[in-house]
Amino acid sequence: MRVGGEPAELTVCSTSAELIDCAKRVWASGEDWLLIGGGTNMVVSERIEDLSVIQIKTKGIEKTTVGDKQIWRVQAGEDWDELVAKTVSEGLAGIEAMSGIPGSVGASPVQNIGAYGQELSDVFLKAEFLDYESGELVILEPKDMKFGYRDSAVKKGRLGLITWIEIELLDLAGKARPLYSGQIAKDLNSEMGAQPSLVQVRESVLKLRASKSMVLDPKDPNSVSCGSFFTNPIVSDTFARTLPADAPSWETPEDDGLTVKLSAAWLIEQSGIDKGFSLPGSKAAISQKHALAITNRGGATADEVVELARYIQERVAAKFGINLVPEPNLIGF
Repeated sequence: MRVGGEPAELTVCSTSAELIDCAKRVWASGEDWLLIGGGTNMVVSERIEDLSVIQIKTKGIEKTTVGDKQIWRVQAGEDWDELVAKTVSEGLAGIEAMSGIPGSVGASPVQNIGAYGQELSDVFLKAEFLDYESGELVILEPKDMKFGYRDSAVKKGRLGLITWIEIELLDLAGKARPLYSGQIAKDLNSEMGAQPSLVQVRESVLKLRASKSMVLDPKDPNSVSCGSFFTNPIVSDTFARTLPADAPSWETPEDDGLTVKLSAAWLIEQSGIDKGFSLPGSKAAISQKHALAITNRGGATADEVVELARYIQERVAAKFGINLVPEPNLIGF
């Protein structure tokens, strides 16, 4: 978001050995610390002069073929969208609908990133994890990660760092996994459950994201954001029935019939906050293209971004009794 102050120390680690040694050193010092990959999913305060930052720039992909599947072990510093592009170019399905998501591979399981009907947890096999408490390298499997909607055990407080992840991809002869996104199906003039080509799905997703300024474009001020600033809230089916009939809702991953997912963007707009809205004198604003994105219109501070986010939360809570949860990490607030 182009906000935030200067840390006390910034160490860039390009190998796993450097990363592990640096993390152990900083942790042992007792200093406040922060791990970043691309830094795309966080809002960092201007007041971080006592913070030690470790940037993960490790690279490398190892591939193993097992029948019609490939297992890819990917280093944490690899760029996520570049990884997606590689899988599509090699004809492997599994993460094509997550094209265009900014950030690094190591951050992907923390947030359990997802878009257009796919989530990281769908393909995740395991990760190597340096545990903060024990200082030991351990392997985390899906059961250890406790994945949820944009959530995981690591996000909930299991401290440490992910050095690499393994994902399972499918060779479907160039086809994508069955479509679970109505937006992609509509864009491709297809049907839910159809299997267009991987290239078609990737191109469709990138086009859809660009139409909402969800792909960084130097010429588009609406794209200077963290993407979706709030997660779509999950509420009980009973509560959802109290909302207006036109309130968008979807099944939750649990598909238990007891809970539904609501549109945070719809809740924001129905609370009286329009696209392009900003607080008086602030350079942080709602995107002009997507009510769920907070943008930096040029010269905004992190405080202004968080102030606007809290104002949105207050309006939605007052109107609907729902607490919107920020998707990016707020550092120093």
